[in-house]
Amino acid sequence: MGTITFDTLKFANTLKEAGVPPAQAEAEATALSEVLEINLRDLATKEDLRREIESLRRDMDARFIQMEQRLVIKLGGLMAFSIGIVAALVKLL
Repeated sequence: MGTITFDTLKFANTLKEAGVPPAQAEAEATALSEVLEINLRDLATKEDLRREIESLRRDMDARFIQMEQRLVIKLGGLMAFSIGIVAALVKLL
């Protein structure tokens, strides 16, 4: 995953300019930086999603091919059975 930068100094200075005591502003900046680092560590990226979608597509393609093969086999068996029935009926009549 790409890194996300968080400017703690800028954040702390913004808080200080808004009237937050310097020690508290710096503590909040540090705490927020740690929270972001922990929570964003496992965040999925676009590339993660693309890989997962491609994996699902390959899996679906393989399943469709298997399903098509089973359908062809069943249809072939049904046709052979039907031809056998017709041949038997023609022979009897």
